[in-house]
Amino acid sequence: MTTEVKSKSNRPKPFLLPQYCKGCGRCIVSCPKKCIHFTGEVNPETGCVPVAVDYEACIACGTCFNACPEPYALHPDDIRYFWELPQEEQAQAPREVLPVASPHPDQRLPLPPTQPLMIKGTYASAIGALLAGCRHFFGYPITPSTEGAELMAKILPHIEGVFIQAVSEVAAVNYMYGCGGAGQPCMTFTSSPGFSLMLEGVSYMIGAQVPGVIVNIMRGGPGLGNIAPEQSDIKLVCRGLGHGNTHALALAPADPQEMLDLTMEAFRLAFKYRQPVIILGDGYLGQVTSQVRLPEYMIQPGVPEWAVAGDREHRANLITSIALDDRDLEAFNMQLNATYAQMAEEEQRADLFMTDDCEVLLVAANTPSRMAKGAIRTLRAQGIKAGLFRPITLWPFPIKYFLPLLERNLRRIVVVEASHGQLEDELRLALSHAGVTELPPIGRVQRLGGILPQSQEIVEAVTAMEVQG
Repeated sequence: MTTEVKSKSNRPKPFLLPQYCKGCGRCIVSCPKKCIHFTGEVNPETGCVPVAVDYEACIACGTCFNACPEPYALHPDDIRYFWELPQEEQAQAPREVLPVASPHPDQRLPLPPTQPLMIKGTYASAIGALLAGCRHFFGYPITPSTEGAELMAKILPHIEGVFIQAVSEVAAVNYMYGCGGAGQPCMTFTSSPGFSLMLEGVSYMIGAQVPGVIVNIMRGGPGLGNIAPEQSDIKLVCRGLGHGNTHALALAPADPQEMLDLTMEAFRLAFKYRQPVIILGDGYLGQVTSQVRLPEYMIQPGVPEWAVAGDREHRANLITSIALDDRDLEAFNMQLNATYAQMAEEEQRADLFMTDDCEVLLVAANTPSRMAKGAIRTLRAQGIKAGLFRPITLWPFPIKYFLPLLERNLRRIVVVEASHGQLEDELRLALSHAGVTELPPIGRVQRLGGILPQSQEIVEAVTAMEVQG
């Protein structure tokens, strides 16, 4: 909104707001009378050195208006924008009353009964995203996740969707920032090196409270490593999501059915908390094929009240992660911590297998958990009462489902993983935060470099531990 003011001459002179000046100096170069100069002092609100105008020497030629690249830093003094007025004038000035946006909720649409599909894990995740109402995909191809993106590229153009192969993973996550900020469900598929490149954008999304779903099919590392399966990104997702106070829900499916189901759930959670959600699968899970059943419904997404949706109803909304005042930023971080606490309280998920009488508890996620189940059956046949604790949420770690197991007659815990202790570290940290100081011995079966632990080697490792006592 603008307000007209009376000019002191026939032609308006410049009106300058130092806090909007970026100190580019273009107006200085353009001025024929050299009556604009740098102040020489940094403006604490911007960190820039603004200019000042010598109004006695100014002839009101107006060349500086055209030279200034900022829309509000330097403009004719015969108008004032609302925020430029003194406070007493702001109170009297007429203001446009913007509408308060109302939420337009999602709708569940019934699906007809279908026969099971025989599809691979990445396809199952892509179908889950489509059923969750996702019509926007941004990504960059990287093995072993590319097939999911390929399926989205085939389907989205036929259902009025958008598929963009970005120039990089950095670009892809920033496309998601914009699309999620508009209140639209969006996603990407990536793998470990590509996910590393996305972390700055993930931090921005968390800081701006923007939802989105990232499917990370983990592969061997570090560096480019190889394209074989590994659980190489657990610590990255649980403890290193970009700079700042960042956490995100991390879901770890174990088969293609869960790839579909948990991807659908990820979109619900992303909009519930206005945060990105990470699906963590290993390279084998992304490529393996098995039977998948579709749900009885699909989602027609609405528009949340906070969205920058491009219409008048949502015109007053703002999406940003910038908080220049340290007290404002501290308050926002406290709000984030409250959200994280709510996630930790409400979203812990785990699968328990043969744990009612177990004395040896295996802990495993993703594909290694399936190998662990096979090992448990063999161990039981040998008289060793083994069971499985499978965390479905890696962050928050589902410690409230783990603690009751410690009250039973556990002789040992064995962590089975395709990484060097990344899952074990999450278990130990969760136990420490829960105040647990006495534990049975913790053993481990670890494979690296794209090799998954096999059922027989799990059996042999547990048997050896039992013999050693």
